[in-house]
This record gives sequence, structure tokens and C-alpha cells, in this order.
Amino acid sequence: MVKHFFLILTRPLSCFSLTASQPVTSDEVVPTGGKLILKCTVEEHDDSSLQWSNPAQQTLYFGEKRALRDNRIQLVHSTPNELTISISNVALSDEGEYTCSIFTMPVRTAKAMVTVLGVPKKPQIFGYDRPFKENENAKLRCTTSGSKPAANIKWYKGPEELPGAKISTSEDGNGKTLTVMSVIEFMVSREDDGAEITCTVSLESLQSTDKSSSHKIQVLYKPTAKIESRPQMPREGDKLRLQCDAYGNPVPDQYMWERENGDLPPLAVYDGSSLVFPYLNKSDGGTYICKATNMMGTYITQYKLDVNDPSPIPSTSSIDHAVIGGVVAVIAFILFCLLIVLGRYLIRHKGTYLTHEAKGSDDAPDADTAIINAEGGQGGSDDKKEYFI
Repeated sequence: MVKHFFLILTRPLSCFSLTASQPVTSDEVVPTGGKLILKCTVEEHDDSSLQWSNPAQQTLYFGEKRALRDNRIQLVHSTPNELTISISNVALSDEGEYTCSIFTMPVRTAKAMVTVLGVPKKPQIFGYDRPFKENENAKLRCTTSGSKPAANIKWYKGPEELPGAKISTSEDGNGKTLTVMSVIEFMVSREDDGAEITCTVSLESLQSTDKSSSHKIQVLYKPTAKIESRPQMPREGDKLRLQCDAYGNPVPDQYMWERENGDLPPLAVYDGSSLVFPYLNKSDGGTYICKATNMMGTYITQYKLDVNDPSPIPSTSSIDHAVIGGVVAVIAFILFCLLIVLGRYLIRHKGTYLTHEAKGSDDAPDADTAIINAEGGQGGSDDKKEYFI
């Protein structure tokens, strides 16, 4: 009875001891050049030490004792219940299954799978060694090597992502990493001249390792032009310059001036992109044509020249005319009033003269006497007497 009872008690104790003395580890992912931390813990150590071994079953550490001469491997923490070590500057060759062991009876182990990611190298862009022509399809290639797994590649024109890239991969010489190539095609316009094209490489599991390369592209396009008059309001007798401002890539190097429906004025002079009139005449008016040319083509622009009178009426003439008109109206009114007064004065004095002229004839006994009295103006006083002898 006692022996049977002992067996019943020892089974749970054995199961508990097996679980408590089982080492525990975890899988790790680390990029090349990074630092790997390997941690192994156990609840019951049974007075035994923990040990770490590499994929080649070489002992790295046994307790606090270094077993492999590799300066990259360092002890982080060692107690009867824990053994933690580190491996710096991790290489692809460090990838594999690592083993943590505790030498109890029986020996118990735990496995840690270490995955080493190949960090892609800085990408390189090809295909920009020559300028592109306007409306041409640009074809650029971006490559990166040393990635594991295959890297992601994205294209950008300025801040805008370019879609439609074609991706291909191939193995590197070590057989462990990959070379990734991306080809992008897009039509360029004159607005793309000087645009920055960027190729960005990344790994989904290592976003902090993103790398990129950029390059500015050149686009050749024919010129555009416009003509400006200096001064803007030319007058007869002025010195005038018609400036043909042209832009293009490359910069326009040829300019030609023409006059619509006629020859250029004999005094007009070429001065690079300008047409100069030393002394402007009204006969110089008309439509002038500038042709700006570079290796991509010719652009034609026109300017209509109107020559103004050298002494134009100022903008305030309407105000001056109103003032003058008002003054003239006042003067006319005054003269009109004076004429009325003068007329009335003359009429009044004429009536008085006529009245005096007829005075003395009213009391005359006959017509002859009345005439004599009127002509003499003496009335009835001092009558003349005749004496007959």
C-alpha cells in the first residue's frame, strides 16, 4: 500500500518538475548589421546551468563562461534562471536555429529561429544621361542589391507617385540576397524640365531602412515669346525698342524681325532680340513679327505698333473745356445785359428829343407858324417882327 501510494504522489511531482525546468526562448528577426539579443529563461534549474549554441551546434556561452572566441558575442545577463547573450554586427551567415539547453536529467532544450534580413543598398537610377524631348516617353531604371526578401521600389516625380513600374528580381552572387530592378516610363512635357525624379527602396518589415536616390531630368522644348514696347505708349519722335522676350530649352539663339505687308523701316536697327527705332515716325506704325528659334523649333509672335501725336490732349481737357465754357457763358450774359440797358437808354433819349422838337407847335395858329416854332425851338417867346417901309 505504501509503495503504491508513493507512485501516485511522484507522478504529479515529475510532471511539474518537467514543465518548470523546461527552458523558454523566442524567435528573432534582425537586419544585417544589427544587434541580436538571445534570451533563455527557466523556472526550475535543478542546480544546472543554461547554455546557448549556434546553428552549427557550437557552444557560445555556458553559464557565464564564453565558449566561442567571437568578439561580437557578449554576455548580457546570467543567473541560474536566465542566460541572455547578444551578437552585434549580424551577418547573413548568422541566420539559423539557435539552441538553449539545460543539463538536467534528461537534458531539455528550446529552439530560437533567427531570421536575418538583407538590407537593400542605396538604389541607383539609370537612363537620365541625355535630355528628353517634349512629348517623348522617358524610360528610367532603378536597381538595388543585397535585399532579403525582395525590396519594394516606388517612383516619385516631385511629391507625386508615378504608377505603372515593372519589377524584376535576380539572385546575388552569394545566393542569399536579391537584386531588384524597377523600370518606369512616362511622357514628359515642358513643365517637367528640372523635375526631380526619386526612386525609393524599402522592406515592409524594416521601414526605418528606407533609402532613396533622386535626379533632375532635362526636357528640350521649342520657345515661346512675346513682344514688349519700351516705352509702352510710344509717340512720334521717341526712341522706341521692341523687345522680343523668348523662353525655351535650349535658350533661343536666333531672332528674325518682319513687318506685316511691307519692309522694315529703313532706320529700324536689329539689336539681338530687339528692334530699335532711333526716331519714331507715324509711318512706322503697323504690325511687327518676331520669330524666335532654337534647335526644337520656331515660335512666331506679333505686335501692333500705334504711333501717337507728340502733344496729345491731356486727360483733364474735358474739365478745362467746361471751365472755359462757363466763363464764356457768363461773359455773354453780361454783354447781353449791357446791350439791353444801352438799348433802353437810347430809346429813352430819342423820345425826349422828339418831344422837345415838337414843343411850341401846339399853340401855333396855323401850320406855317408851327413849323417856324418847331424849327426855331423858341416857342412863343421873342417873336420876330417885320417892318415895311
